[in-house]
Amino acid sequence: MTGIRITVAGTAGSAPREAGAQMMVWPDRIEGTIGGGALEWDAMAEAHRMLADGRTQHRATIPLGPALGQCCGGSVTLLWEVAEALENQSRRPLWIYGAGHVGRAIVHVMQPLPDFAITWVDVAADRFPQTDVTTLVAVDPAQVVRHAPDDAAHLILTYSHALDLALCHAILSRPFASAGLIGSATKWARFRRRLVDLGHTAAQIDRIACPIGDPALGKHPAALALGVATAMIGAETRHCKERRA
Repeated sequence: MTGIRITVAGTAGSAPREAGAQMMVWPDRIEGTIGGGALEWDAMAEAHRMLADGRTQHRATIPLGPALGQCCGGSVTLLWEVAEALENQSRRPLWIYGAGHVGRAIVHVMQPLPDFAITWVDVAADRFPQTDVTTLVAVDPAQVVRHAPDDAAHLILTYSHALDLALCHAILSRPFASAGLIGSATKWARFRRRLVDLGHTAAQIDRIACPIGDPALGKHPAALALGVATAMIGAETRHCKERRA
């Protein structure tokens, strides 16, 4: 379905979102955010006017203080254009294995972020909560790893150490962008020995991050999710900057 895509094309001074931030507006719903409260509200109103009158593109620079009474003090240049859904743009494939407490917390945090397209894998349909992300039921999740894109990020969070090990082996046996495994230092030391026995080099094994999250935040599922999301956003931001350089 076609809607209006709003892009932050540029900023000067203090602004609510960075250049490149986007949202989509349809007659009955929105997706994403450009931030800024009144800025976003007015931008959405303009998108609805475009949907009504058939215009296909509009560009404007908005001084946040004088025009909207906001305290940011900068200005934002917005581009409105007819476009397809944000899902059709480039997003990092993120494959998450396990729909337990930690898996659910991570999906809850990561799903709204515009930089990731989530595929959530577990062994039975009833393990998933109601969700808008893509779910994949597999009796043996390690067998579906080969279907992941080569640039996918992987997070291994299952209920079984044996399944976690099989997933690590499957991911290391093919191209991938990054991988993280939930677990303790003791678990990872044991896994490293077994992965060496399975034929992987130390350099390959080092590409899997374990433990995941930020130890300073604690081990609560929500705290783990915040740590994982922060690390992944940072890595994706660095990747985008390297591509533009």
